[in-house]
Amino acid sequence: MNNTELKLEIIKAGKKAVKELIKVANEGILKKDLDGLAPDIAADRLKNAAASKKLAIFDAFEILSKIEEENNMIASNKNESKAASFKGFAEGRSK
Repeated sequence: MNNTELKLEIIKAGKKAVKELIKVANEGILKKDLDGLAPDIAADRLKNAAASKKLAIFDAFEILSKIEEENNMIASNKNESKAASFKGFAEGRSK
């Protein structure tokens, strides 16, 4: 596998990770009892749960921005290689 193929595999894995992080962010913090009432939970546990959701959201955005950056680099490399392939011998050697 060349570097571009490896990057595409990493991008694919990153998209899966983002989907999982979205699931984490969508989960409710309080789960209801059979009576339909939320149990009493300590404030520090609620704060930790909210912080975990915040971290999942920020991680998802960070992964998405890196995926976009890598996709742009892959696209620019493809464009450069196409432009270089249209040069003749003299044009390729001239400076």
